[in-house]
Amino acid sequence: MKYIIVGAVAGGASTAARLRRLNEKAEIIIFEKGEYISYANCGLPYYIGNVIKNRNSLLIQTAASFNQRFNIDVRTMTEVIGIDASSKTITAKNNITGEEYQEHYDKLVLSPGAEPIKPPLLGIQNEGIFTLRNVADTDYIKAFVQQKQVKKSLVVGGGFIGLEMAENLHNLGLEVSIIEMGNQILAPLDFPMAAIVQQHIRSKGVNLLLNTAVAGFEKNDSGLTILLNNGEKLDADVVIMSIGVKPDTRLADKAGLKLGNAKGIWVNEYLQTSDPNIYAVGDAIEFTNPITGQSMNTYLAGPANKQGRICANNIVLGNIDRYNGAINTAIVKVFDMTVATAGTASKNLNSSGITHHVSTIHSGSHAGYYPGAQQMSIQIAFSPDGGKLLGAQIVGYEGVDKRIDILSSAIQRQATVFELTEFEHAYAPPYSSAKDPVNMAAFVAENILHKKHLVFYWDQLNDITDKDILLDVRTKEEFEAGHIPNAIHIPVDSLRERMQELDHSKSIFIYCQGGMRGYLSQRILMQNGYDQVKNLSGGYQVWETCQNETTK
Repeated sequence: MKYIIVGAVAGGASTAARLRRLNEKAEIIIFEKGEYISYANCGLPYYIGNVIKNRNSLLIQTAASFNQRFNIDVRTMTEVIGIDASSKTITAKNNITGEEYQEHYDKLVLSPGAEPIKPPLLGIQNEGIFTLRNVADTDYIKAFVQQKQVKKSLVVGGGFIGLEMAENLHNLGLEVSIIEMGNQILAPLDFPMAAIVQQHIRSKGVNLLLNTAVAGFEKNDSGLTILLNNGEKLDADVVIMSIGVKPDTRLADKAGLKLGNAKGIWVNEYLQTSDPNIYAVGDAIEFTNPITGQSMNTYLAGPANKQGRICANNIVLGNIDRYNGAINTAIVKVFDMTVATAGTASKNLNSSGITHHVSTIHSGSHAGYYPGAQQMSIQIAFSPDGGKLLGAQIVGYEGVDKRIDILSSAIQRQATVFELTEFEHAYAPPYSSAKDPVNMAAFVAENILHKKHLVFYWDQLNDITDKDILLDVRTKEEFEAGHIPNAIHIPVDSLRERMQELDHSKSIFIYCQGGMRGYLSQRILMQNGYDQVKNLSGGYQVWETCQNETTK
């Protein structure tokens, strides 16, 4: 058997290695148009920022080491420029010599990845404007920053890579601006969670501009002038374009393979394309989102590696493994904070017509009496019928990673919040609390589903009229330090004695700092004849953060 793989890195290299483990006798060829077959692309920003100092540590496998260990013919700097599916041949071009030749295959795997979106803006070809996708891009950026003694930098795009680049440029001592066309950074997050991160970024002295787009670039005496769509201008010495990527489907499209609604290479559950002898993995493919049922792409290394293994199993063993899709579990370090997400955001559930509840809690990373506990905010989305977990987002510091992995596993298994109320975690004061933040998030969700906890959200405060009561149940000191306009103040510990001050006929909207005291107040009132009582999800903390960000 002869297997040909187009494109290496995560999906292609994983497929090749698994193919060899399953079939020692097969002829396997990898074509990679770049210089490197397997590198840690997620580590590239950290090498630019000198967090990772050894460039060679980014190179997971070289062509020579891959060949030696797996007996695979690795042809770097060689691009596959055509596929003839009828004759099962590919046409390859050596990018160094220009030689073109053909190779026959029994099974073909496409792993061409994705390509950065680079819009045709005025002056975008000027020196000092880069995208970051591979090792070569990294070398160019790093050399430019060092040799030109760069002082001002601009990152266009507030996604994962853009924020990592902003942090690492900041680490180098550069002045950093971030421009994001949307009303928030980190599109997979809902606005209240993104707002927390935005305030953290601003606290680092980074100039964050939202609802702003680049109109063009001009060269000036010292560097670049960036023209903005609002008529304003910025100066920078280096610009990193990080506005997203798109599936590289050029080869597949030219070969007549089916493309899907998400503009990726269509594959079935076995990762076969529309030609049964051609499989595809990685950033270039699309599949059905297991939560929304809609076509989607994912640009994450984890799914690509797992797809490679499944693909190889199916090629050698005959379509035995189904790929169940990805829920886009992701995590990113943003300066001192850690931000993580899994499943589908509330805004995307809404656009897909999926009814759901949302709840937000703030909890310590470990027991509060043990030194060093830090707050994390957890937002989950879950179905009103049965409580199936649909999405989770966490913003915090220590311990975010292990909580998102727990929630991701629950989403993948289509588990409910009821199961998570009994989730048994490893507990000792340095690591957690007796009731872990995951348990706490599930407790709140359970109370919502059982109608013991009725909530409203920060963006619904404008719906409250003078016919309603807005009640702050925090301490006097907290109230005087800042409160929502038109709120009356009765601390929770005084509520039983003072509840007669509240009109039974009016709807009461309660808030505290984080949500817990508001819930306790709600339970007191609801069990004393007040039947129109709601509590602000996430509390004053969420409202204040969102309010600050909406006025920027």
